[in-house]
Amino acid sequence: MRWTSGESVTDAAVREVAEETGVKVEITGLVGIYTDPGHVMAYDDGEVRQEFSVCFHARAIHGEPRQDDSETKAATWVEPAEVSGLNIHESMRVRVEDALASRAEPRII
Repeated sequence: MRWTSGESVTDAAVREVAEETGVKVEITGLVGIYTDPGHVMAYDDGEVRQEFSVCFHARAIHGEPRQDDSETKAATWVEPAEVSGLNIHESMRVRVEDALASRAEPRII
């Protein structure tokens, strides 16, 4: 996610979700902050970076999920019971499971 000057982290999250999925959301809470030094991502353009993610709870206001050819390969609504069958990176699975867990405090790792 990228920030622009004068933008809060929640404003940036709302903007990025809309740009990448077509869904407008309202941020409702913090799931966690994830910083695994062992999770390094290498992109097709040669960029390499260490994971750093801030994940929020959000409520969809309007729009339907769609693919964004530049960053989002797939976007769809799934039922919580379907999460275990998704073909997603383990680090993403942790975030989704944390979001569904109704934790009293955000996870910070």
